[in-house]
Amino acid sequence: MIVIIDYGMGNVGSILNMLRKIQVPAAISRRSDDIYRADKLILPGVGAFDEGMANLRHFGLTSVLCEVVQQKETPILGICLGMQLMTRGSAEGKTEGLGWLRASTVRFEDDITGRLKVPHMGWNTLTARKNSPLIRDLAEDWRFYFVHSYHVVSDCPGEVLTVTSHGQEFVSALEHGNISCVQFHPEKSHKYGMRLLGNFAKAGRA
Repeated sequence: MIVIIDYGMGNVGSILNMLRKIQVPAAISRRSDDIYRADKLILPGVGAFDEGMANLRHFGLTSVLCEVVQQKETPILGICLGMQLMTRGSAEGKTEGLGWLRASTVRFEDDITGRLKVPHMGWNTLTARKNSPLIRDLAEDWRFYFVHSYHVVSDCPGEVLTVTSHGQEFVSALEHGNISCVQFHPEKSHKYGMRLLGNFAKAGRA
């Protein structure tokens, strides 16, 4: 069973519907017992970094998530803000992140031409940097939907799965042990998102 973490800041219903379409058992929950028993977890997210961390604390989720992810090593997929919350922190706010990744979250730099649109919004492609079950069968025509003004910068190039270009090259997917994360929204990416979520569901434990 995949448990989608409900902390009030993600497209949890859309993710659940997509998992159901590909016949993957899943549930939405913020209950500690459900999180402990989950085979895999998804941490979605839409919104501001500090608010996201505040919500995780408000619902008493930080300690249980750190335990199951770092000690129990339950596989987890972070999506958009969920990915950013896994870093040390964000230039968007002042709150410390979960710190699971040796990475930080920064804002897209405005270019001098003024033509770079921030937030980065719409469909874009991925370029693979290494192999992983998460991006199995990734083809050049895979396209995913992005909505973000901030992106992750990793201290560990070897953990980068894919990069995407928006004025500059940025990390669009990353993997660290049992932790996988993507900057785009698979739940808004139609057949491409279903393929990626299916890959996550089928992949063995790290």
